[in-house]
Amino acid sequence: MVGGGQLARMTHEAGIPLGIRFKLLSDTPQDSAAQVVSEVVIGDHRDLDTLRAFARGCDVITFDHEHVPTEHLRALEADGIPVRPGPDALVHAQDKGVMRAKLDEIGAPCPRHRLVADPADVSRFAAEGEGYPVILKTVRGGYDGKGVWFVRSEADAADAFKAGVDVLAEEKVDFTRELAANVVRSPHGQAVAYPVVESVQVDGVCDTVIAPAPGLDEELAGEAQQLALRIADELGVVGHLAVELFETRDGRILVNELAMRPHNSGHWTQDGAITSQFANHVRAVLDLPLGDPRPRSKWTVMCNVLGGDYPDMYYAYLHCMARDPQLKIHMYGKDVKPGRKVGHVNTYGDDLADVRERARHAADYLRGTITE
Repeated sequence: MVGGGQLARMTHEAGIPLGIRFKLLSDTPQDSAAQVVSEVVIGDHRDLDTLRAFARGCDVITFDHEHVPTEHLRALEADGIPVRPGPDALVHAQDKGVMRAKLDEIGAPCPRHRLVADPADVSRFAAEGEGYPVILKTVRGGYDGKGVWFVRSEADAADAFKAGVDVLAEEKVDFTRELAANVVRSPHGQAVAYPVVESVQVDGVCDTVIAPAPGLDEELAGEAQQLALRIADELGVVGHLAVELFETRDGRILVNELAMRPHNSGHWTQDGAITSQFANHVRAVLDLPLGDPRPRSKWTVMCNVLGGDYPDMYYAYLHCMARDPQLKIHMYGKDVKPGRKVGHVNTYGDDLADVRERARHAADYLRGTITE
């Protein structure tokens, strides 16, 4: 697995019961997954020679991020190394311009968009629609709100062009909430779909995920699942695909982003689904039959734990575990820094208000936002 973050850590955990041997390419020995995987190579995923040396002896290569250069992945395939998802699929998660063009081609519903050359071009884009505000995104490299600008004027748009990279302009969507449709597809075409979830963002970072999305029209939920399955098939995705969506005020869904790896919106599946996103990703990249994605409980809520005032969370565990014996805590082994994702909690049950309160309380206590 290329990438040593928490997604690799949890994917490795899912492979242990199957006796899967993991080899990890990590940036540093302190990375989340590097702390728990036995065979770790420290190196730069942007260096082709490093990638080739790492890939020797591997049955298949997969990822916990989208940042490996596309041309390097093509070189690995030319060397006979199975890469899953392959470069022809993964490029749609790496490059937002390529993604939008392909989604347009297959008729997937998207916000109005186009590549823009400079701030004046942003104003022309705005004038072609309903004017400002406009969303600007770097076509490569952005995540968790980074590489994204909410601009209200031509002057506001200047910052997006300072890095000298391609910029995509999108209309500001009038949406009621954000949803995510998570699916997994195997090389032989078997695919499964998890329940559509509601994803609550705070300052551009996923804060809470509710599974299934409360109050979502059954027909619209089915439409979202079918859309995600069709995108996975059209793009040739192997492994987990998260399709992040807007639910608009007029009852439509629009594709916001794609991620071809286990995803934050699927962390609830560790404790809330019969087969987790991580276990199904392992099965898919190894071309094994996929597991049942159905939920175990009526409701599951995931809350991210962000770094805060508690550098040592052991004493916070005492309170959280005593207060809620059903609580599931998943920590990533990261140093605690303000605002950094250091873990998540899952709660489940039949009463959504209770389940949500339990998750929120635990996440806030672990962060130090509350102390009682």
